[in-house]
Order: sequence, then C-alpha cells, then structure tokens
Amino acid sequence: MSSIKNVLYFQSALGVLANMFLLFFYIFIFLGHRPKPMDLISCQLNFVHIMMLLTAGDIWIADLFESLNIENDFKCKATFYINRVMRGLSICITCHLSMVQAVTISPTNSMLAKFKHTLKKYIIYVFFYFWLFNLSFSSNQIFSAGAYINVSVTNQIKVSKYCSHFPMNNIRDLILLVTTLRDVFLVGVMLTTSTYMVIILFRHQRQCKHLHSTRHLRASPEKRATKTILLLVVFFVFMYWVDFFISSTSILLGRYDPVILTVQKFVMNAYPTITPLVQISSDHRICQQVFLKGTIFFFF
Repeated sequence: MSSIKNVLYFQSALGVLANMFLLFFYIFIFLGHRPKPMDLISCQLNFVHIMMLLTAGDIWIADLFESLNIENDFKCKATFYINRVMRGLSICITCHLSMVQAVTISPTNSMLAKFKHTLKKYIIYVFFYFWLFNLSFSSNQIFSAGAYINVSVTNQIKVSKYCSHFPMNNIRDLILLVTTLRDVFLVGVMLTTSTYMVIILFRHQRQCKHLHSTRHLRASPEKRATKTILLLVVFFVFMYWVDFFISSTSILLGRYDPVILTVQKFVMNAYPTITPLVQISSDHRICQQVFLKGTIFFFF
C-alpha cells in the first residue's frame, strides 16, 4: 500500500504544481492586461483544483492536521466538506467554461451571438452564485462525516484510516438528491454544448476546404481553445461517471474496500491533474512567455 500511496502523492503533487503555475500565470496576465472571460474562468478552475488535490483523502491537509494533533472528527469534517465544495465547483466551472466557449464561437447570425457582450458583465455574479450554491448544498458533509468509531451498531461506512460516513437522515437524503440532480443537469449541459461546438467546428472545416488548400490551413486561437475545452469536457464526463459508478458500488456494498477507495482517489485526482497540463500545452501564450524568458535567461 505504501507504493500506491506514493503514486497518489506524486499525482497530487504534479497536479498542484501545474495548477499553481497556471494560477500565477493568469494573475500576471490580470496585472498587465485586461483579462478575458476565459482567463477568469480558467484561473478560478485552477484554484479549485488546487484545493481539491490538497483535500483528497488522507493526503496533504489530512496529514497536516495529524501533525498538528488536531482532533480527528474536525479533520474529517473539514476535509470532506472542503473537498465536496471544490468538487461541486469543479463541475459548475467546467460547465460554465464549455457554455462560454460555445457562445464565443457561435456565428453572428445565431441566437447565442447576442450573449457575447454580456458574458464578461455577469461573470463575477456567476462565480458568486456557484460558491454560494456549493457552500450551502455541501453542508451535509459536516454532519455525515466524522471520526471513525470501531462500533458496528452505528452502521458507519469507513472511507479512510480515520474517517467514515454515518447513516443519512431525510434532510441529508434530500440534499444528496439535489446535488445529484445538479450534477446530472450540468453533465447534460456540457454534452449539449460540446455537441454544438463539434457541429460548429465541422461546418467551419468544410467551409475552409472550399476556400483554401488543406495543406495551408492553420487553426485559429478560437479553434484551438475550442478543441482544448472539448477534450477537457469529454475527459471530465468520463471521469465523473467512473467515479459515480465506484461510489454507487461502495454504497450498495455498505463498505469501502481499500483497493476500491484507492482507485476512486486516483480517478478523483485525474481530472484536476490532467486539466492544467492540457491547458499549458495548448495555450500559445504560455509557450511564448517560457521561450522568451528562457532566451533572455540564456543570454544574460
């Protein structure tokens, strides 16, 4: 198990470093230029993913709490609550990212074109709503998670070395139902916007073939950004359903098998780890800045 835990540490460390790199990069952009809506959304997503990785399972913050000799019950409630809030924000912001890009690349004669000028105006309000919604509807984790007690009559489900889930009551069942409906709705919106963007790209590709030779075609920044977001959305939806299947299986079995729990942690951390790497490789501004700084450093 130590080798598996080392893999999880490496995965989370890689994700945290990549997200921090992008977070600082976007902060420098905001200080020097007028930020674009996509930059604001990406910056928010990077911060959320850093917190997700830091609060995943018994890694990082959980170990910090243990070293500070903080009570196990508080540690469990804090890590579970923060992680669930960040997971909710991740799906909301990813959905928002796909919607904004779909509006951005929509033709001028489409119904979505009229929303292009209002995106930046209301983007801060959208972020505020996302945070308020997820902070409220993830509050059930404060009551459903707690320190593990080695007593079978509590019907608790052990999910880590120190933490467990306790039986749900009617209110927490309702909150769980609402959050599940939220996730299903947002995944549906992501699939819809992704299909729309694929159609737009396909039409644009056909038009370009009639005007130019395929050999001389170059992808525009909007097209590259659209392909990147499509890749992220598809990867997110796939990882979401894998995680959902693992969680549902564990709930039906009434326990969390250590192997299944480890696989679930790896799946949960996959999206926040892969996302910044895809963003770094696809954003030409990062490549230009790194090349420019490297060149200056080489000469001086």
